[in-house]
Amino acid sequence: MATIVSSAEKFENGLVLKAIREAFFTGLISLGLFVLYVGLGTQQNINNELIINQRWGLLAIFVAIAVVGRFVMVAFVQPNIDRRKLAKAKHGDLDISTKKGFFHAHFLKIALVALLLYPMVIYALVGAQGSLKWVDNFGIQILIYVMLAWGLNIVVGLAGPLDLGYVAFYAVGAYSYALLSSYFGLSFWLLLPLSGIFAGLWGMVLGFPVLRLRGDYLAIVTLAFGEIIRLVLINWTDVTMGTFGVSSIPKATLFGIPFDASPHGFAKLFGLPISSAYYKIFLFYLILALCLLTAYVTIRLRRMPIGRAWEALREDEIACRSLGINTVTTKLTAFATGAMFGGFAGSFFAARQGFVSPESFVFMESAVILAIVVLGGMGSLTGIAIAAVVMVGGTEVLREMTFLKAVFGPDFTPELYRMLLFGLAMVVVMLFKPRGFVGSREPTAFLKERKAVSGSFTKEGHG
Repeated sequence: MATIVSSAEKFENGLVLKAIREAFFTGLISLGLFVLYVGLGTQQNINNELIINQRWGLLAIFVAIAVVGRFVMVAFVQPNIDRRKLAKAKHGDLDISTKKGFFHAHFLKIALVALLLYPMVIYALVGAQGSLKWVDNFGIQILIYVMLAWGLNIVVGLAGPLDLGYVAFYAVGAYSYALLSSYFGLSFWLLLPLSGIFAGLWGMVLGFPVLRLRGDYLAIVTLAFGEIIRLVLINWTDVTMGTFGVSSIPKATLFGIPFDASPHGFAKLFGLPISSAYYKIFLFYLILALCLLTAYVTIRLRRMPIGRAWEALREDEIACRSLGINTVTTKLTAFATGAMFGGFAGSFFAARQGFVSPESFVFMESAVILAIVVLGGMGSLTGIAIAAVVMVGGTEVLREMTFLKAVFGPDFTPELYRMLLFGLAMVVVMLFKPRGFVGSREPTAFLKERKAVSGSFTKEGHG
């Protein structure tokens, strides 16, 4: 017994020493990373001179968070996770349970009901003007990224090719609506499908010459395509107005009923007080309907032969060729379908903003959308939606954290650190959930009973 106790004490002492050592090196690394970005700040004075401000207190807080976090991770969190895995392995438990609780079994229905009630609940709690921020920033903004990520999921999550220029189709849809509605006076309901068709055609134009490429080469070409579209929008000033963008874009209407202060407007027609909140609530339900359409089409396509061909192509392209599947045509249909939904989202974005410019369609947008797909679990609609809520909603929450000024100083601006926290969140998720929030898969073709497949049996990074 004494031998066992002494061995346990040695193990605990060794674990603590290891945690201290790793925390020390983590502190040194974080000090080197943050000393120029956090510890020193630049500012221009009235004489247009660059002044360096020293923020050693803020730097110390960042380093302390990294040190304490690493110590807790090595000393407590990771051993606990290892013990749980060992206990599961001894009892023969699977990584995924076939038993579902009430919330798990009815999660999609609960989420749909919550989304339908969200604008009305917010309107009742904070009033018309107070609901603008919550419906727009925390509702419409998140749902736009959900739709974009679901569209990209068809290409990356189901078919497999890595697309780094998806924002180009988003831009095509937005400028299609902006230009045709401004110059020709076409309605939103006519331009919504047309924008998707135009974006789908551009997806085919991109696909024909490049989809014979694979891997990194395909990713580089799609990245170049996205940049070409952005540069065309900047330099074709006679049509796109260049960097000035297209402004005064007509708003969407509710079957011909405008959301303005005219006698035939929505508010006057229904005897409501004049407020821009009604238009935001209408846009919320509109983008929600578009998201549901995207999910429905994706689910239906997965059950069809083309959807099964996409998933087979994702797993093994050589095997698909040996079975007689035309891989180029299969990839092309995935690109065109995903691009079409990107065009839908782009036309909605233009109607919501009333203004579009090339700055809204930079590469960072493609990177964020791709990150949402990967973090959510490629091929999983539910996981991607959760990732969009966490990532996009989390960056919006930072704008509300004004109390952090009391900790980091009055000059601290939380939203400026959103990309830093975004990257940190990506690292944490990839450490604990390398296959995304939802790593399990449910097959579209099954015999007698549909059984979910654990993430441990799916290819990491390939759906």
